[in-house]
Amino acid sequence: MYQQMIFVNLCVGDVAASKKFFSELGYTINEQFSDDTTASVVISETIVVMVHTKEKYLQFTKKAIADSRSTSEVLIALSAESREKVDELVGKAVAAGGSVSGETQDHGFMYGRAFDDLDGHTFEVVWMDPAAVQG
Repeated sequence: MYQQMIFVNLCVGDVAASKKFFSELGYTINEQFSDDTTASVVISETIVVMVHTKEKYLQFTKKAIADSRSTSEVLIALSAESREKVDELVGKAVAAGGSVSGETQDHGFMYGRAFDDLDGHTFEVVWMDPAAVQG
């Protein structure tokens, strides 16, 4: 059965630094689709983050590139299997040079935190109680 994939493309200042950052979060780099201008970060079987230099990114768009440190161009939300895994991933991001973004959201059945990567792209990490989703 075909599973649709999502490729999130982000402009970064330093591809090598981004590769190191995402590797420290526990993600793998697909070297087949990586070079000095691009890195393919495998989040899951169906989610890949492609980080590109500005020059490479401009090959895919004619629009101005947002300054992700001062402008929000996208919020990337990732699910987590538990509250502890939310905290673990955000902790890894901060240890790797990222920063906490916003306030912790705790609604009992749903728990989330966010971090900004080295270039200011915001990743939200969210756990939701499976019982709340069913009912």
